[in-house]
Amino acid sequence: MNNINCLIVDDEPVAREILQTYVAKIPNLKLIKSCKNAIEAFEVLYQQKIDLVFLDINMPEISGLSLAKSINKNTKIIFTTAHREYALEGFDLQAIDYLLKPISFERFFQAVNKSFGVFKNNVTNQEVIPESSKNEFIFVRSERKMIKIIFDEILYIESLSDYIKIHLRDKIIVTRETITNIEKKLPTQCFLRIHRSFVVNISCIDSYTNEFVEISNNAISISRTYKENVLTKLAENS
Repeated sequence: MNNINCLIVDDEPVAREILQTYVAKIPNLKLIKSCKNAIEAFEVLYQQKIDLVFLDINMPEISGLSLAKSINKNTKIIFTTAHREYALEGFDLQAIDYLLKPISFERFFQAVNKSFGVFKNNVTNQEVIPESSKNEFIFVRSERKMIKIIFDEILYIESLSDYIKIHLRDKIIVTRETITNIEKKLPTQCFLRIHRSFVVNISCIDSYTNEFVEISNNAISISRTYKENVLTKLAENS
């Protein structure tokens, strides 16, 4: 399959960085440019053949929706936004997909696979293999910005209903997310669910018993539901 030329358009530097990292993981995608506004994107679209645009909606001066309406119909669009209310209008413009921030690599990968199916109907998932299926970090939204969380810096994650507290070595980050969703984004060989409300970094466990693990002087209970799996996993690392 030929490379697909793509363009990133987003006014948030961190959001562009995330998408650039994701694009680099998929061999069939070729990033032509990462643009901070629609005006920059217009220039690129005029000068080069672009197959796919990852397009933010809520941008100053010229919105992503306005830009999408002016793009050649042969150029496909995947919207990226933090605003769910734009979804209907986005799909009215025949966008391939609509990704709600914060965007996981898994969700991004699904959208790209869908776009490959549009470009070539007989493409299968096996033809699109990411160079690496895992990052060394994720981004989470906190205090109105996207914050990079390096996996090695995480001690443990604590659930607070619809929010979670990510306990790092030097600080705590609070973000609106469920612990189940965040668990799916973590490398399974490094992190372990020990309780309905806790996921821990295995490498940060200082000691453990049949009842709790101790991390940085914090005793965290192992629930009955997870006990068998936890003790088996920890025994493998003994």
